[in-house]
Amino acid sequence: LTMTGDYSNQHIVPMKQAVAPQFEARNDFDVFADLAELLKPGGKEIYTEGKDEMAWLKFFYDAAQKGARAQRVTMPMFNAFWQQNKLIEMRRSEKNEQYVRYGDFRADPVKNALGTPSGKIEIYSKTLEKFGYKDCPAHPTWLAPDEWKGTADEKQLQLLTAHPAHRLHSQLNYAELRKKYAIADREPITIHTEDAARFGIANGDLVRVWNKRGQILTGAVVTDGIKKGVVCVHEGAWPDLENGLCKNGSANVLTADIPSSQLANACAGNSALVYIEKYTGNAPKLTAFDQPAVQA
Repeated sequence: LTMTGDYSNQHIVPMKQAVAPQFEARNDFDVFADLAELLKPGGKEIYTEGKDEMAWLKFFYDAAQKGARAQRVTMPMFNAFWQQNKLIEMRRSEKNEQYVRYGDFRADPVKNALGTPSGKIEIYSKTLEKFGYKDCPAHPTWLAPDEWKGTADEKQLQLLTAHPAHRLHSQLNYAELRKKYAIADREPITIHTEDAARFGIANGDLVRVWNKRGQILTGAVVTDGIKKGVVCVHEGAWPDLENGLCKNGSANVLTADIPSSQLANACAGNSALVYIEKYTGNAPKLTAFDQPAVQA
C-alpha cells in the first residue's frame, strides 16, 4: 500500500509484487522478522504480532477505511480493493478547499498558539541561541559557504545539483526514461550559452567536470535557461567509477560530504565549485547498469 498526492495524500494505491523474489532476495518484512528473533527468542512473534505481510496490509487498510467512514467517505472492502487493483481517490471536502495555513492562529493567536516556546512565529529563537552553534545563529542569517562565487577563480563555475524530472533521486536511473534525458549516454550538464562558447563546448558534447574531490563525465545541454557562471547536474545518477572518473556523471563525486549546519544536518549539495572542459578522449563504456554475474 502507498499514499500518493504529494502533501495531500489524496490517493491509496495497491502496490503489488511485480516479480517473484530472485535467488536469495527477501522482502523487508521477513528480514526484520528474522532479525527480531535473533535479538530475542520469540522476537519474531512479537514483531509480527502473528500477522503475515498481507494481514498487515489489510490491518492498515481497515484502519484507514474506519477513519474514512467517520468522515462519511466510502471505501471498498480490502479484498475488493486489492482485486480491482485501482487507486482510491479521496475527494477534497469544501473545508479542506478553504484551508489556510496558520489561519486559526491568525484568527486567535492565544487560543490557537503554535508549538513554539512562545506560541508565536519566532524570527529569533532563544532555544537556538542557547545551543550556541556558530553555523546556525538564532535568527535567519546569510552565511558564506566554503565554496561560492566569492571564492571562485575566473574558470570555476557554481554547481547546482537539482532534483531530476524523470526519476526519483537515483531510482529508475537505468529505466527506459533515461533515453529521454541522457546526452551522449551520460547524465546531462546544463551550461549557459556564453560559458559553453568560452570553453569550446557545443550542444551534445561530452564534458569533463572536476574539482578537488573528483571528476565526472556528462553530456552538454547548452541553453540561455541557466544563469551565466552556473552549471547544473541533476543528483541521483548511479556512480560508475573507472580510474578516478565517474563515467555516468554522478554529482555526488563533486560535492562535499558536509552537513548544512550542526542543527539541521541536511545535505549541502549546492555549495560546490567546478571546472569544465570538452572531453576529447574515447568515451569509456558505461558499466553501472550491467547485471552482476550470478552463479546458480
